[in-house]
Amino acid sequence: MARPIKRKLIEGIPKYTVFGPIDKRPKDDKVIILKIEEYETIRLIDFQGLAQQECADIMDVSRTTVQKLYNDARAKVSTSLVLGLKLKISGGDFDIKKRSSG
Repeated sequence: MARPIKRKLIEGIPKYTVFGPIDKRPKDDKVIILKIEEYETIRLIDFQGLAQQECADIMDVSRTTVQKLYNDARAKVSTSLVLGLKLKISGGDFDIKKRSSG
């Protein structure tokens, strides 16, 4: 029996979800899909400067899961940048973290 997919906790849905070249029409209509939880690892590790373990604690997953998400996300972002392909943030297995009132 397959292991059930663990949903990752994220802070929220990104405000901007589609990126791509603006200086010319891409030769390829291919769109790279960056899952929302992959975006979250980029946001936490690269933008906020957290360590992978801190990211894992926030997302309520193992460090190895964060490492895989992060590596997958970086590969997708770099492919988009180098090849000039559209990048869309969409989908995934996640739950939005409830904000504490206080």
